[in-house]
Amino acid sequence: MMSSQFPWLTTIVLLPLLAALAIPVLPDQQGRTVRWYALGVGLVDFVLTLFTFGRHYDLRNHAFQLTESYPWVPQLGLNWSVAVDGLSMPLIVLTGLVTTLAIVAGWKVERKPRLFYALMLVMYSAQIGVFAAQDMLLFFLMWELELVPVYLLISIWGGAKRLYAATKFILYTALGSIFILVAALAMAFYGDTVTFDLSALAHKHYSLTFELLVYAALLIAFGVKLPIFPLHTWLPDAHSEASAPVSMLLAGVLLKMGGYALIRMNIEMLPHAHAYFAPVLVVLGVVNILYGAFTAFAQTHLKRRLAYSSISHMGFVLVGIASFTELGLNGAVLQMVSHGLIAAALFFLSGVTYERTNTLVMEKLGGMAKRMPKVFALFTAGSMASLALPGMSGFVGELTIFLGLATSDAYSSSFKTVVVLLAAVGVILTPIYLLSMLRKVFYGSENPYLVPEPWNLADASPREVLVPLCLLIPIIGIGLYPKVATQTYDAKTVAVIAHVRDALPTVAEASPAYLDTQTFVAPKLPGAKVGELLGVMETVSLPH
Repeated sequence: MMSSQFPWLTTIVLLPLLAALAIPVLPDQQGRTVRWYALGVGLVDFVLTLFTFGRHYDLRNHAFQLTESYPWVPQLGLNWSVAVDGLSMPLIVLTGLVTTLAIVAGWKVERKPRLFYALMLVMYSAQIGVFAAQDMLLFFLMWELELVPVYLLISIWGGAKRLYAATKFILYTALGSIFILVAALAMAFYGDTVTFDLSALAHKHYSLTFELLVYAALLIAFGVKLPIFPLHTWLPDAHSEASAPVSMLLAGVLLKMGGYALIRMNIEMLPHAHAYFAPVLVVLGVVNILYGAFTAFAQTHLKRRLAYSSISHMGFVLVGIASFTELGLNGAVLQMVSHGLIAAALFFLSGVTYERTNTLVMEKLGGMAKRMPKVFALFTAGSMASLALPGMSGFVGELTIFLGLATSDAYSSSFKTVVVLLAAVGVILTPIYLLSMLRKVFYGSENPYLVPEPWNLADASPREVLVPLCLLIPIIGIGLYPKVATQTYDAKTVAVIAHVRDALPTVAEASPAYLDTQTFVAPKLPGAKVGELLGVMETVSLPH
């Protein structure tokens, strides 16, 4: 493991938070200084992240690196413990890029600029802290710290129904967080030793019943953030009322926290329970894909359509996580990174459209391509990436997940066939509702609603071109050369899948009544019940 005496990771996590504390004393009257200050902090932290990982991170090592641990509250067993591996490193880089660009996207904020940029920097620290935390209590604190800025950013700078959307967001996510705290305390006090260290918790020997209960609790908590149907209803409301910078963070980073936590906690720490719940994740993933795609058709609001598109795309992450293959898990991580880039670009461009038209109702738009060719071109490129056009990152992520599930020996052929066919329906629906969105907004004749003043349909400014371009470049780069992203986590996904597959025989041995030679028949738990309803969940094959 590579190490460094300087606390690089702690600096990356705490720099934006400490910088936010200095904003109230900045000599600034009109918010100009605080904009450049926040942007400078964001850029410095992002560059520091790239330098640290480029200099001190070994891509071939799947173990935790840049490990730092300091006693924080010894009486509670709480330590400041941070580290990165192949799972967290690419998501921290994604967080730095998207958050820095979100600060640029909020350049025209005039209402309470000090508070706005301070909250953005606090979110920056909290998001990176979630991905870097190696102590369960520290993870919980960072998870909770991120909620407050999002609530305030929506409720103060949001749309007409901002208070409703912000309250719904905080209620859903805060109630979900209770399950994290309960699960953390239960695991910490299980057995003879009390610890909140993630590595130590992963090596404890839990009973199967305990694992299943904790897994279910964490699935609810992380399912709210991912979001998983039916815990998703806060997301469309939050997106429709949030400003463009906040929507960029919601779609680009916050949803990925749920997928990351499922892999880090549910799979790595509770592999035996994962063997039982994996079919449930696959079915929920397919439901997300289809429900999100079909519901997107019914949306007349631009950002609500994009929000349901995000729900659909995150369903692929669930399928990849439950595939029991390195290829499938690789695809899940790539889908998280890819969707973070694509969704951030599309939500920013929807904000650019709103600034000029004062509406996001698609029936009031139309014919805007002539007046706004740059916005039209960028919006089209982002939509092509979202519908998984070959040559862009969305295509690589979804294709890898399909191949990972299809080549998995953990499910019966009939189950895999049904899942792949249903997921393929979602893939077919995606270009239909996205191209329909482009047609309504940019094609046809100009809507009379847009013709009279004071609507200003000026094309994108250099700043408004820069933000989506910074996102589209890695989207196309990953699409043409996926290894630029996959090499950062290849070693980690191989180790995770090996760890999970090692747990399968143990599960089978614990359930002799369900064994048939070398085939492990799914036990009578939620995964099997869902499969029985579908009539396709027959057996789970063990590795020979």
